[in-house]
Amino acid sequence: MNATTFPRLLLAHAAQRPDAPALREKEYGIWQTTSWKQLAQMVANTACGLHQAGLHRGEHLIVVGANRPRLYATMLAAQSLGAIPIPLYQDAVAAECVFPINNADVRFAVVEDQEQVDKMLEIREQCPQLQHIIYDDPRGLRNYTDEGLASFDELLAAGEVFAQQHPQFFHNEAEQATAEDVAAMFFTSGTTGNPKGVVHTHRSLIDRADAGAEFDRLTDKEDVLAYLPPAWIGQNIFSYAQWLVCGYVVNCPESSATVTIDLKEIGPTYYFAPPRVFEGMLTSVMIRMEDAGTLKRKMFHHFMNVARRVGPKLMDGERVGLMDQLSYKLGDWLVYGPLRNNLGFSRVRVAYTAGEAIGPDLFTFYRSIGINLKQLYGSTETAVFVCLQPDNQARADTVGVPCKGVEIKLADNGEILVKSPGLLKEYYKNEKATAEVLSAEGWYHTSDAGFIDSQGHLKIIDRVKDVGRIQGGDHDGAMFAPKYVENKLKFFPHIKEVVAYGDGREKVCVMINIDFDAVGNWAERRNLPYAGYTDLAGKSEVYDLIKECVEKVNADLSEDTMLAGSQISRFLVLHKELDADDGELTRTNKVRRGFIAEKYQPLIDGLYAGKTEQFIETVVKFEDGRSGSVSATLKIMDAKTFTPVKAAA
Repeated sequence: MNATTFPRLLLAHAAQRPDAPALREKEYGIWQTTSWKQLAQMVANTACGLHQAGLHRGEHLIVVGANRPRLYATMLAAQSLGAIPIPLYQDAVAAECVFPINNADVRFAVVEDQEQVDKMLEIREQCPQLQHIIYDDPRGLRNYTDEGLASFDELLAAGEVFAQQHPQFFHNEAEQATAEDVAAMFFTSGTTGNPKGVVHTHRSLIDRADAGAEFDRLTDKEDVLAYLPPAWIGQNIFSYAQWLVCGYVVNCPESSATVTIDLKEIGPTYYFAPPRVFEGMLTSVMIRMEDAGTLKRKMFHHFMNVARRVGPKLMDGERVGLMDQLSYKLGDWLVYGPLRNNLGFSRVRVAYTAGEAIGPDLFTFYRSIGINLKQLYGSTETAVFVCLQPDNQARADTVGVPCKGVEIKLADNGEILVKSPGLLKEYYKNEKATAEVLSAEGWYHTSDAGFIDSQGHLKIIDRVKDVGRIQGGDHDGAMFAPKYVENKLKFFPHIKEVVAYGDGREKVCVMINIDFDAVGNWAERRNLPYAGYTDLAGKSEVYDLIKECVEKVNADLSEDTMLAGSQISRFLVLHKELDADDGELTRTNKVRRGFIAEKYQPLIDGLYAGKTEQFIETVVKFEDGRSGSVSATLKIMDAKTFTPVKAAA
């Protein structure tokens, strides 16, 4: 398997099981199936069309859009010709596409629809080499006459004619590729400076896809829902690399608005989502239960107590008493089974979450109702799979054990170093950055701080560069891990985002985004009126609710000998949601802490100056591209901190 390429995997499936389903796409409410044979033909015609249009071996091509069969076919077609596909985030604004296109000298863009075409046309002056823009969905594009603009149908038709005239062309091209050739490039989120192009070979991506498949015993019988951005390597591995390695079915939802409905219709067996998605699902369940009748609510809470006590033990293969078994079976019939079905998880055999830490309560909830939710650790540079959790050893506070082919060691400063067949080849056109992360001995510097626990599981603390020290005050010299603090607060359903500061300061202060849906429902049940996010975020009752969460985290931190000094002294609730369009988050929803510190400097000054309120005016970008401003006077509140619990001698 390791000495092959993605086009060869495609051709093998098409030869061995031509009529088996490869892809499904929902269009106008109906699922349309593409078999492996049909897909191979589509890829061949697309490759011939791209060749005729002038795509050369070694050249880059960008793909921008949601998960769509034709965009998957484009990536395979490019790889068949020896070209290199670069998926970009479909929700990125036009300006964010300029650097990747110019950095990789891109002449070809294959995009999903009018929205993406408009972006490409908008930046053409800044990217003069962008000659060809090919679109899949023609809606709204009838009167566009721009040079180099063509429909995917035209590309396919031209490719089909060429393929008939040169029947061996596609197979000859596909056979030229080797496992060491570059297969794809993924741009990092660029939390600091320009994003970096992570170069991966066929071997690195296929090896990691194969290791993950072997670990979880994946087969061609799996069903996967591909709903996250293809530009994120996590989605790309699960619905592209592993799809081609295993030969299972990838299902593409109709739109982002129909994902929850499509999830229930498909009932995937293998599922992947960041913690935020699992949080959103649980929040919606709890909101519905609060609105349910008294009897139904009591039954739900009774059996959920049984599930929390018994469910995780059953998932881990432990023995439980007969009465507990019977209670759990009754709960499964009345509550857990219908709930799994309602969430779309009735067939899930393996579910993964990654990207950031998941709250213990959230993790336990899903495992307790019979969903095999696990965590993994990896990154774009490692082709995702570094550590995975075995089925009977899934814990909320670790990210699993090193998977096949991976070695881990810790640097003197606690940084996690990784050796793996899935490591990046290089950062594109960036030798300096490559040398910084890849040692001469082949160790990759993850920039994450952590340690291996007594059971051999990896535990992540924070980013190495973010781990700081408190200076001055009661906790002078104590370790400060901002991401750890932020994640502990985000485990509460009422809190969506957190930014923590404290390195080099005498205390820790945080800025918080409430979860508008969860807090809105909480307010409505208390007959608390509000006129939008800013109004709700400023309510004194909401501040009291958030203060309770902060102080629970402080009590928890006081028991941690390493991080007791990271307790939160003061907090405020932001007047707007942090947004990638405003530069505050990356496209993978990671906080850009440094950027936020500059943008909200008056708020940070107010937190540390002991003020009780602070005025702020913020420039925001609306969905239609217009800019405006939001202003508010924010309350600043103190939180109770606790005396650190001394470790037992």
